[in-house]
Amino acid sequence: MTAAALSLATRLTPIPGVSRALAFLREARSHERGGRMAEAIVSYTASVEAVDAREDGRTLAESLRRLGGLKRRQHDIDAALALCARSHDVAREIGDPVLAAEALNGTALAHLERGEWERARECLKRALGIGTDCQELRGRIEQNLGVMANIQGDFRSALTHYQGSLEAFRAASDSSGCATAYHNLGMVSADRHLWDDAEEYYRASLEIAESMGDVRMRGLVLLNRTEVYLARARYEDARHGAEQALQIFDQLGSRDGKSGAYRMLGAVYRETGNTMLAEARLRSAVELAAEVGAAVEEGEAARELAVLYQGMGRNQDALKMLNASHRLFHRINARADLHDVAGKVAKLESIYLEVVKEWGRSIESNDSYTYGHSERVASYATRVATALDLDESEMTTIRIGAYLHDLGKVRVPHEILNKPGRLTSDEFEVMKMHPMFGLEMLASVDFPWDIKPLIRWHHEKLDGSGYPDRLRGDEIPLHAQIICSVDVYDALTTTRSYRPAMTQAQALAEMEATRRWWRPELFESFLGSVGSE
Repeated sequence: MTAAALSLATRLTPIPGVSRALAFLREARSHERGGRMAEAIVSYTASVEAVDAREDGRTLAESLRRLGGLKRRQHDIDAALALCARSHDVAREIGDPVLAAEALNGTALAHLERGEWERARECLKRALGIGTDCQELRGRIEQNLGVMANIQGDFRSALTHYQGSLEAFRAASDSSGCATAYHNLGMVSADRHLWDDAEEYYRASLEIAESMGDVRMRGLVLLNRTEVYLARARYEDARHGAEQALQIFDQLGSRDGKSGAYRMLGAVYRETGNTMLAEARLRSAVELAAEVGAAVEEGEAARELAVLYQGMGRNQDALKMLNASHRLFHRINARADLHDVAGKVAKLESIYLEVVKEWGRSIESNDSYTYGHSERVASYATRVATALDLDESEMTTIRIGAYLHDLGKVRVPHEILNKPGRLTSDEFEVMKMHPMFGLEMLASVDFPWDIKPLIRWHHEKLDGSGYPDRLRGDEIPLHAQIICSVDVYDALTTTRSYRPAMTQAQALAEMEATRRWWRPELFESFLGSVGSE
């Protein structure tokens, strides 16, 4: 017996007719419901070590499985799998199909945490096959099938499984299971923006958690219900709920839970205009999640911080946080982890586009001649990229590069940018520096897409007559060539300080005379998409 378990064993008061192993198991369950995870682990371990050959194997099988569940929550998946496997072996030896199925269900959860979907499904199917007469077990399996459907974005199936879970837990008179089912129904309803349903499910879960003294479930409900309050602009209710959740997770020593609470508080302060507190709380959320390796929570908090910086006009900071969030979500995807990464990344990339759009607009806002230039270039470039059959990642690269291609012009003197006549050779040399100025402004921003070559080389020409590096032929990336072609077209067809706008026919004739600047297949794609509109 370990020192911690021995210390506990010496304090345990014997209960007539109850083995020491079973007494430890009951005590562990009480600690777990109260959110005292460290104490629960000690008591479960003591229960396992107190069992001898004369003891009831049911106590051993259940203690092993529940201890495995706590190890899974601590992200010790190898230990969780080993404990559940041992529980399954014991259950089979004593001929208890329900406990064997429970062990398989626990094994499935550990596989899910690791992203081993097929192994998880296999375990759940085996569990259903041997434990279907147990309503409580059916409820847990339906719950896990709902989690898998939710992760895959199949919210309707998730809702069906969660409702099946609730029915089974009700039939089994399992209050704890009902609280979990109501909580899950609240989360999937919020995912579908069914706010009335979500709030009602959370209320039901909270009532049960409070009546049972389940501190951890109470904290989860308070935290996740905050999303409903934020969506409904009930900011004071949101703040109060997040603060209560923070207090609970602080008492439980749950750093990822505290990170979630700080993230929600940051969102509340952001929406109510308290940017200083919002930044402080969101930074705390990022740091806490990073400390415990909670990549999803860290990615979510970084994204929320990026949205804050976007609203403050701190575009470089916004892009830095978006890049951090993007790396985290893709790292999770590489591990095939337990999260709907594709949906999170898609949402993240839409925020990216909004940030760079706004930045592009702000660059052009003081010049009526070029206002809207970057947005038009992005639109034209997307058409050309589509004609060239480029993939979605390349399209994103081109869109973001188009919005930021003229970023460096903010460092070009105003009198040069808006000069009504032709530039002198010295003035043109200054103008030609704007691609390099743009790179300098983005030096500390590490994009997930290869944006910087587009900014540096969007004025390079195939014949070597461009700038700043006078590249030739295939030295110029295709993406930069696309931006170059549509940049020239938009410049020709809009009014500038030094000349009126050309008609489309005039612009195309001008570009035809210089088509040597671009790759033949690119120029044909340009003519067939933008040039034929």
